[in-house]
Amino acid sequence: MPRPDWIELGEGRDRTRIRILYEDRTVLAIDKPAGWMLVPFTWQTTRHNLAAALASSIRARDFWARSRNLKCLRNVHRLDADTTGILLFVKHLGAVRPYSDLFKSRQMEKLYLAVVRGVPARAHWSCREPIGRDPHNVGRRRIDRQDGQQAETSFTVHATGPGRALVEARPVTGRTHQIRLHLLHAGHPILGDTLYGTSKTVTDPRTANSPAAPFPLALRAVALAYSDPFLRQPVRIRAPREAFLRAFGFLDAAAEP
Repeated sequence: MPRPDWIELGEGRDRTRIRILYEDRTVLAIDKPAGWMLVPFTWQTTRHNLAAALASSIRARDFWARSRNLKCLRNVHRLDADTTGILLFVKHLGAVRPYSDLFKSRQMEKLYLAVVRGVPARAHWSCREPIGRDPHNVGRRRIDRQDGQQAETSFTVHATGPGRALVEARPVTGRTHQIRLHLLHAGHPILGDTLYGTSKTVTDPRTANSPAAPFPLALRAVALAYSDPFLRQPVRIRAPREAFLRAFGFLDAAAEP
């Protein structure tokens, strides 16, 4: 029986099938759905602890893992709980540092799509506002020009609609909530961002009462590109974008940037 191109996690009604987007001898990339959190194993307040669920499934020798003879998967970067798209894991501990270093040294090219409130005045711009912790709100970050860490994101508007825009984001650095804060700083919060924006839910712009599930936050990681640190060969990973674009009325903007 061939190896499945998906992972199954959870049980019963909570069972989730997660698509595998790319795999080689060292890494495995998934299309992370909304709701799954990258938190410590000791975090017991959610049944959607992704690292813990993967480790449990591998220990149980579930077929998707057994067919690959997997012993472990370790994430080498993070996505927020409600951000969907490409999440990269390594298959053995010896690869954690080389791949983590690709992100830290800015050798990993990252591409996101976001749907924002309002229409930006410029088609292209960059934001270099530093980001630090918000001392008054645990879990939040803020623009902090005095003590914040360097952060940089470039943006391109791909399409516009009534009161909203489809924006491509290319983060140079990888600060927590960087894209969300830099778009908020520009006056265009991401739709569905309850932490930094104003919406309680994301709705399909064409039918205001219809939720744009499965995208509670209109932010999706759609591409990673890097040079394999062991083989020195270029790798490019893409995530499907049609469902995301359709959910927010931008299917005509499906061309690959």
